[in-house]
Amino acid sequence: MSAAPGLVASMERHQVVLYLGALAAGAAAGLLAPGAGPGLAQAINPVLAALLYVTFLQVPVAELGRALRAGRFLAAVLVINFAVAPLVVAALFAFLPADQAVRLGVLLVLLTPCVDYVIVFSGLAGGSAERLLAATPLLLIAQLVLLPGFLLLFLGSELAEVIEPGPFVEAFAVLIAIPLALAWLTQAWAARRPAGRRVQGAVGTLMVPLMVATLLVVVASQVPKLGGDLAVVARVVPFYALFLVVMAPAGMLVARLFRLDVPASRAVVFTGATRNSLVVLPLALALPDALAVAAVVVVTQTLVEVVGMVGYVRAVPRLLPTR
Repeated sequence: MSAAPGLVASMERHQVVLYLGALAAGAAAGLLAPGAGPGLAQAINPVLAALLYVTFLQVPVAELGRALRAGRFLAAVLVINFAVAPLVVAALFAFLPADQAVRLGVLLVLLTPCVDYVIVFSGLAGGSAERLLAATPLLLIAQLVLLPGFLLLFLGSELAEVIEPGPFVEAFAVLIAIPLALAWLTQAWAARRPAGRRVQGAVGTLMVPLMVATLLVVVASQVPKLGGDLAVVARVVPFYALFLVVMAPAGMLVARLFRLDVPASRAVVFTGATRNSLVVLPLALALPDALAVAAVVVVTQTLVEVVGMVGYVRAVPRLLPTR
């Protein structure tokens, strides 16, 4: 009986290595067996829907009221994510490759704050994971509402040319809205019944394996589509790295402006730096085949971010020491 919890704890401790391994294995599979790409692509939606259900299950809608009462912290979280981060993206945008798919992929992922493993990494660095967890429902709702406006602001008339509304809306409904509704229904069940709590606990242990499966399947299915675009995708890596570098001092400045304590300040730094690649991935995958590179651009951000979080966990406590 104790083996399963031990295995789950071990996977969570080594999740960074597992994610990097999944990305590498997916890239190798895509290069060595490109003919398997179409078959693997059929598995993306089921695996991604399951992963997003588990992800949303960690977003406690019941905590929304408590988050709204944490005025200064919540204000700092909203400012860093929906005012400062878009300004940083705007500064980077002019230097991105001219390829529409690459630009759209970068916008999708950098304009949406993370709502899942940011809590883990923030906690590892001594950040206030509890306050960040309470704020996640509002963060999720805000980004889904604001993302279309941000895309319109950055792309203008190009947006109508690169996005077909039908597949985009279908992807949002099937892979985001439905898993979100099911997750919050499961939370309501867990709040009332022991069976619901057991199910929620059991499902929650699948987060890391599903993340590994999703990364592997997505990369293996999308790499064959790259063709000559691999060099273009590689060119976004410095932009993602620069975003991480800039957002650390930006988060510290915002936390100082709102006079937050050290744990809350560390949480603000982490929420400003981490992005929501898995939630926007269905939207990237719903783009026309001519823009298929956008999905790989989104997944590439995950690779850069996971490596960057290792540095953040070590650096942030030094940048924001306990007084």
